[in-house]
Amino acid sequence: MENARIQWLSCDDGRTLEITPVALLGGDIICQAKSGLGKTAVFVLATLQQVEPVNGEVSVVVMCHTRELAYQIRDEYNRFSKYMPDIKTGVFYGGTPIKTDMETLKNKDTCPHIIVGTPGRLKALVRDKALRLGSVRIFVLDECDKMLDQPDMRTDVQDVFRATPPQKQVMMFSATLSEEVKPICRKFMQNPTEHYVDEDTKLTLHGLQQFYIKLEEKEKNRKLNELLDELQFNQVIIFVRSTVRATELDKLLRECNFPSIAVHSGVSQEERIRRYKEFKEFKKRICVATDVFGRGIDIERINLAINYDLSNDASSYLHRVGRAGRFGTKGLAISFVSTDQDQEVLKEIEKRFEVALPEFPKEGVDASTYMAS
Repeated sequence: MENARIQWLSCDDGRTLEITPVALLGGDIICQAKSGLGKTAVFVLATLQQVEPVNGEVSVVVMCHTRELAYQIRDEYNRFSKYMPDIKTGVFYGGTPIKTDMETLKNKDTCPHIIVGTPGRLKALVRDKALRLGSVRIFVLDECDKMLDQPDMRTDVQDVFRATPPQKQVMMFSATLSEEVKPICRKFMQNPTEHYVDEDTKLTLHGLQQFYIKLEEKEKNRKLNELLDELQFNQVIIFVRSTVRATELDKLLRECNFPSIAVHSGVSQEERIRRYKEFKEFKKRICVATDVFGRGIDIERINLAINYDLSNDASSYLHRVGRAGRFGTKGLAISFVSTDQDQEVLKEIEKRFEVALPEFPKEGVDASTYMAS
């Protein structure tokens, strides 16, 4: 366990560290902290510390809203539990054969002690009595607002929650928490410790430079090509508003000799995970994505985020640009503004986070200001 602590302390900046004692002592927690401050490490470390593995019994349930995030959290458990061979972690999400999951859960030797999954798949496994949660001691929601905001997903979460014992630790984490969602979170808990690492208006990202470029829709492709040619970057993520646009832009970039990949919900589950791994392992440097990649995904080499299509609101903007400059490192975010709606969203971003986003300078940006030395 000490090895896990050392790994985490080497990347945490100290602010999320404050809630770790509460987490380790079994207290209920609501935590809002901006991207890259180590929220995942808090609950991974706390749950690994408390798990007493019994073959065939699930002790921890971690739920998140996308398959990619589930896969990433499972990888974090594997990384931190490297020296804890008795603990098994499994990941379950839709788009894969449910019979395979059932076989894994039925066998005491393969049944995980820690389960990471998406709400729909976990609900189906509970409904079919393949997943028995009577031994669960800890229940975690990561990016909780995304699940509790949507009625269908919230119902799935509640159904899984009801299958667990009344007495357990509940922890919820997110980069953004609206005033409307906070009371919903509290309903799952008993006297939670509420920890807001940065209040709403301060949810900017240290070390991340942010700019916008005003242009017409028809000028976007040319400008994107220019930026990719002129800017230095390790990896770049380019956000678009739909799966169709992601596919089209990915095709265009490859035709222009920019070797890119596209990650969106229109791709089969197996292919999405393959592409995600390819990008994370630095085999590709350019990724075109929808908002499926805009939350929680942690790829340390991304230091450039481009909003080819601006997000619909300030919260989504924060999650997107948070992919660059993780853990307080340097990064650069550029947003294309082409419509009246984009202008309104830009004003909303500036008002909510109390910042003035400057226009991208014609002479460009000095690479040393956003590239880690």
